[in-house]
Amino acid sequence: MEYRKLGRSGVAVSPLCLGTMMFGAWGNTDHDESIRIIHSALDAGINFVDTADVYSGGESEEIVGKALKGRRDDVVLATKFFMPMGDEVNHRGGSRRWIISEVEASLTRLQTDYLDLYQVHRPSPDMDVEETLGALSDLVRQGKVRLIGSSSYAASQIVEAQWVARDRGLERFRTEQPPYSVLVRGIEEDVLPTAQRHGMGILTYSPLGGGWLSGRWRSDSSPTSSARPPARFDMTHPANQRKLEIVTRLADIADEAGLSMIELAIAFVIRHPAVTSAIIGPRTMEQLQSQLPAAGVALADGVLDRIDDLVPPGVTVNPDDNSYGATELSLTARRR
Repeated sequence: MEYRKLGRSGVAVSPLCLGTMMFGAWGNTDHDESIRIIHSALDAGINFVDTADVYSGGESEEIVGKALKGRRDDVVLATKFFMPMGDEVNHRGGSRRWIISEVEASLTRLQTDYLDLYQVHRPSPDMDVEETLGALSDLVRQGKVRLIGSSSYAASQIVEAQWVARDRGLERFRTEQPPYSVLVRGIEEDVLPTAQRHGMGILTYSPLGGGWLSGRWRSDSSPTSSARPPARFDMTHPANQRKLEIVTRLADIADEAGLSMIELAIAFVIRHPAVTSAIIGPRTMEQLQSQLPAAGVALADGVLDRIDDLVPPGVTVNPDDNSYGATELSLTARRR
């Protein structure tokens, strides 16, 4: 498998990163099977694993910790913090109080004494990023964390964090983790070029668009999982009807290229020069096996041109699929 440098960090990672959100109560509840899936990914050459404290309330981290026994030094291990970890008001966010506490909990669940990459799961528009960077910088100096990163940051937030780090002599974010797929291309306009200018590695999530690009959803589908926002899967929504049309045409492109839809979708993501790794999130061994071949697919320019004709660069077909603007466009942030 080809390996790529994670931004300017010097760390080499695989073009596919194993995401573990679906291991535990949110997906596959069989720990032994989940561990076998992780081992199969590692055996296939994946050396990058991403999780988060909030996934199944910490259960995902526990599964990863068990799976990496004896293999920890060969894996670039990433996790995230920020989302609520209970009802207590301070058990969440980007405050120094929470970061210093929660990193210890993640280290314990993961059965390791250091994290290769510790990421802020979401920005904190109501607090100073200097506090977050200050706490993370202390963890780097203590040897508990090697690199720090952000997730779902807008371009302006990326720039602000880089400037604060420079001006205050703090560790800077070395990576960004945004959503990216054929159907969700908004980051091409500003986030990706901004991250490139700052030498950041990019590990993108949801390359299959929540299952849309696996051919899973049809006009008569009605996903009921509470983890899936209704606006993204309401088949009567005009934007989602457009997604159905695009998926049908993408299936033809994939077929003519001799690829599965899954291979086409993931290969599209890792083809972008700003993208280091695409996070895949299999729940079953079958899903893993269907996604692994994408690492070796190089899409021809003609195929990329046909995809651009369906979804132009920088366009997100359904804005509800984005992770940006939720705070800035909320009622409390607007003047009307």
